[in-house]
Amino acid sequence: MARGLVLCSQTRTIAKLSFFLSYPKLWFKPHRHHRPCYGPHNIPSARVFCHCVNSQTLNLVDMAKYNEAFSRRMAMAGIKHHNSIALGVSGGPDSMALCVLAASWKTEGLYGVDNSGKFIDGLLAIIVDHGLRSESKDEASLVGNRVSEIGIRCKIVRCDWLNGKPKQGHLQESARDMRYKIFQDVCMQNQISVLLVAHHADDQAELFILRSSRDSGVLGLAGMAFTSQVFSSHTNFCNNDWKNHSVLLVRPLLDFSKEDMYKICQGSNRDWVEDPTNRSPLFARNRIRASLGNLLSGTFNSELQAVISACRRTRIYVDQICNSLMKQSITVMDQGYAVINLKTLNPSKIEDICLSKFITLVLQFVSQRQRPIRGSTSKLLLQYIRTIPCKISLTAAGCYICPAPGSKGFEALVCCSVYCPLPSNAESFRTFSNVEEKHCFSDELEQIIANGRSYSNNNLVTDSSQAQFLDMRSQSVLDEARRLDVISESTYRNIISLQREEVSHFKSKTDEVASGCESKQGTEHIAAFLSEPLLPGQTCYFMNRFIISWKLSKEISSNWFRGEPLSLSYLQGDCHCCCVNEDEMVAKVRTMIDADWLYLAELTKWPHSDNFEATRLPLTGKITCLDYSRLSAKVALKSLKSIPVAARKSMPLLVDDHGRLLSIPSIGFKHCPCMKASTVFKPRVPLGGGHSSFL
Repeated sequence: MARGLVLCSQTRTIAKLSFFLSYPKLWFKPHRHHRPCYGPHNIPSARVFCHCVNSQTLNLVDMAKYNEAFSRRMAMAGIKHHNSIALGVSGGPDSMALCVLAASWKTEGLYGVDNSGKFIDGLLAIIVDHGLRSESKDEASLVGNRVSEIGIRCKIVRCDWLNGKPKQGHLQESARDMRYKIFQDVCMQNQISVLLVAHHADDQAELFILRSSRDSGVLGLAGMAFTSQVFSSHTNFCNNDWKNHSVLLVRPLLDFSKEDMYKICQGSNRDWVEDPTNRSPLFARNRIRASLGNLLSGTFNSELQAVISACRRTRIYVDQICNSLMKQSITVMDQGYAVINLKTLNPSKIEDICLSKFITLVLQFVSQRQRPIRGSTSKLLLQYIRTIPCKISLTAAGCYICPAPGSKGFEALVCCSVYCPLPSNAESFRTFSNVEEKHCFSDELEQIIANGRSYSNNNLVTDSSQAQFLDMRSQSVLDEARRLDVISESTYRNIISLQREEVSHFKSKTDEVASGCESKQGTEHIAAFLSEPLLPGQTCYFMNRFIISWKLSKEISSNWFRGEPLSLSYLQGDCHCCCVNEDEMVAKVRTMIDADWLYLAELTKWPHSDNFEATRLPLTGKITCLDYSRLSAKVALKSLKSIPVAARKSMPLLVDDHGRLLSIPSIGFKHCPCMKASTVFKPRVPLGGGHSSFL
């Protein structure tokens, strides 16, 4: 067995390393609670498993202080002891500390072990095996065993990289996206509404430097939200209602430092894992973490956190203003578009930062693309929304914006643009049985959010004077923070130095990323108009916004054209269509095009008999679909005239396998009287993006 000494950069404490050559991992036994340090050329490929070692020199850890702080943050989030909770666990000191605190908090609430007698009731740790290294499976299993020792039930999920493992340059981003997708899937499968992750104050500091180097505004510099509602890619039907399942993502450790994570593991005598890839300078966060490690003195750290806190107060104020504006000036239509009342909005009275955030939220809702809107696009939208009456149209951020018909430019129409890249077009639903319905996503999450909002309402930033950095970019934020004595001159210079260092890395990669993205443009949106066949009785989710279903009925109701002034006595009673053949009928989903409008217009002109009774076929009493579709088209055209042209293009419809129009459910058109089709506008992410808190 080889032994060696490593000098830790944070505290200059000498730690002992033990290398067990007979096992493909490194076991680290530190005398103190600090991470092992590696140089750029001696990063091991396997993770390092760390053990807390008892020593007379170790200071006693006040676990009561940490437990009390954790309990306070859980109360702020609106979470009660009886709520079911999932934990995102990697096995590092951060997530192991989270497990320790969550287990203590759960048992403190007198909620003991589950029916197995082994695990704490209402806690589930989710461990993701990314499968990027040969030993990752064994490591995930070992982490699971350690978490189980705390009394927390575990679920280990291995990533399935359908398109191949991610490339090195996108490794961390791809792994993160996959990890959170798995978190959401497991939460849904286990009907858990709360997910805790172990982000802490040092992570916020890293993110501040990273975003400021990208010239982010004050809203981005506010960092990660304390709580945020994350919407799953799965939609379900239960309790006679369509519901988008969401998870409340909570970061209860944002007030804790990295040093606290080690102390909590030490104080509870828990082992953890150190991932050497977190030291690789290939990744921006790792470079920033290494640089911050040399600067995180008491003064620098406290002043940097003070700037982040001030940015968060500004963010809270902006969010409050935007929520108020959306309630007053936005009308959401059933056909999937929104109307902004510019008179009510009164853009000239709104700060740029609030107005920019407002229009961003509207466009993200209509397009269901949650990408941020930056740079020239943001400026263009600001200029557009401030021009009253609006007279021009533009396409931006996946949306088409134009004056609303008949409003004389005092209302703006926001529609989904089908000429921009769109979300995947159709997904099948999971429908719960009657047995499952009683367990199906209860009102627990709504109650938790209500509890959290009740706390937030007592801490609102009601005065713009409390929002210190309104409409400032990163450099301006730092200048203002220095002027207000939030940070000292030395802290200001150190942050600027970190920014410049990271900017140089960022610029060197910009051209590579841009060239890689260009080749993908122009093909993404094409797939959005195609879909697999939708069989009778099936339901699909189209473009992240429409729930579509259809079926055939052998009996025709007498109220198909309710409100139609023409005499339709020939439909009274139960008649049977002559074209119904469920085995042969196939439907596909796509958006509406100009040819569909022309087809409806031509359909109304087709030759027909003035004698409706004569349309019945001799002897059988059946009716032809031709006359029915002609009358249906006539009613549909009336409805279409009330829908703006721009909005029609994103309306879903059903066609047969030859592309012939079968139904436009949102306006009631059906080619066959025996076809029952429905479209419900149900966007995955609601207007405003769902609940979030930056307290």
